[in-house]
Amino acid sequence: MKILIIFNRQPYDNTDVTWNGLRLAGKLLETEQEVKIFLMNDSVDMAREVCNPPEGYDQDLSQMLKDLIAKGVSVKVCGTCMVRCGIHKNQPYFEGAQKATMPELAEWVVDCEKILTF
Repeated sequence: MKILIIFNRQPYDNTDVTWNGLRLAGKLLETEQEVKIFLMNDSVDMAREVCNPPEGYDQDLSQMLKDLIAKGVSVKVCGTCMVRCGIHKNQPYFEGAQKATMPELAEWVVDCEKILTF
């Protein structure tokens, strides 16, 4: 089954929403599902090298995303949001996070059986 997870929130927003979404992606991958991740709005920061956990937060969300990429998860980042969103605007993105467009997201939505948003 193909599952698309769309993230919208700033990675470290004083909640565990993004962390839980990444954990779910990992567990779905373990059940041999095809997982795809699309980052929009402030979630684009998660794919930037400069994004680090705040003091006292025990999870590195960017590293979790890199680990998912290393396991074969396709990750696309909204090109418009790359420029407009996040607290680390104009900072570089790490390898494996591909710049994408709204038509590419639309293709994934049509192609995937399940779509989750965080």
